[in-house]
Amino acid sequence: MIRVISKNALALGLAAAICVAVLGLVNQQTAPRINEQRLAAKLAVLAEVLPEVGASQALLDDCLQVTDEQLLGRSTPQTLYRWRNQGVLSAYIIETTAPDGYSGNIDLIVAMTTDGTVLGSRVLEHKETPGLGDKVETRRSEWIYSFSGKVVTADNAAKWAVRKDGGDFDQFTGATITPRAVVNAVRNAVLYVQQHPQLATLPANCMDQ
Repeated sequence: MIRVISKNALALGLAAAICVAVLGLVNQQTAPRINEQRLAAKLAVLAEVLPEVGASQALLDDCLQVTDEQLLGRSTPQTLYRWRNQGVLSAYIIETTAPDGYSGNIDLIVAMTTDGTVLGSRVLEHKETPGLGDKVETRRSEWIYSFSGKVVTADNAAKWAVRKDGGDFDQFTGATITPRAVVNAVRNAVLYVQQHPQLATLPANCMDQ
């Protein structure tokens, strides 16, 4: 009996070793392709919010890891990209989070000029209710485009709210919490950049993270 158990254990161990080796080989072969797909997806999103200039490897390289739980919605670092047109800083693109969505965090990316004008914004990930809160997605509605061209200033804070709260932005029928959270997150992302002018000159550090 002991001999049979030993043989079975040896067979299982050999099978496990083979599986680990095969998985390692598959991962080694597919990792470059997965990284390429991730890079392409990131560039595609960046190009959507900064359509005038598109996105490039230069944009990915000129970036910072920044943290501000109050304005950017997370206690962990978010990425901020800097676009320079012929060496002159022209725009920022920043990842941010609305922590107060109906079903949890709503992750976004927001592009803006250096004077605080929103160029574009997109929702990257959310868990909002299908048919209601998911209208923040471009495939469900054009609502997210309503931020483009809007400016955040010290004097127009009241306008950066949904109409139910006296602001300029539509809420969704049957759903106010989701659009309210996104409006606040977009405004706060612009405020973060405006309140940190040193972002223009800090050395890029995101590649070190």
